Amino acid sequence: QLQASGGGFVQAGGSLRLSCSASGRTLSSYTVAWFRQAPGKEREFVGAINRRTSTVYARSVKGRFTISRDNVENTMYLQMNSLKPEDTAVYYCSSGPASLIVSSMSSRARYEQWGRGTQVTVSS
Repeated sequence: QLQASGGGFVQAGGSLRLSCSASGRTLSSYTVAWFRQAPGKEREFVGAINRRTSTVYARSVKGRFTISRDNVENTMYLQMNSLKPEDTAVYYCSSGPASLIVSSMSSRARYEQWGRGTQVTVSS
């Protein structure tokens, strides 16, 4: 089971760090990803890290967001810097096959386990 946490309210330009913890699953053995969903919009890919620690990011967040993984804590993080109002959404973490190649890591259909989301609100 996955659980996202760390969301909150922040002003534009600020930072937040989201966490994704897992029970019954060792995250380092999977590809793990962040998606987000804004009101009235489709759930969209944010970024992912696979078992080999290759990372991929959506163009909209590249250079501002960073994914990392703590294997001891069995937790994945999403460091979000230079936040913009358009980053406002519910953020979800998910896990999928360990060996996803970079070109597949952004595909929502590749992920089979999803956690509850955490709300991020960025004010202008």
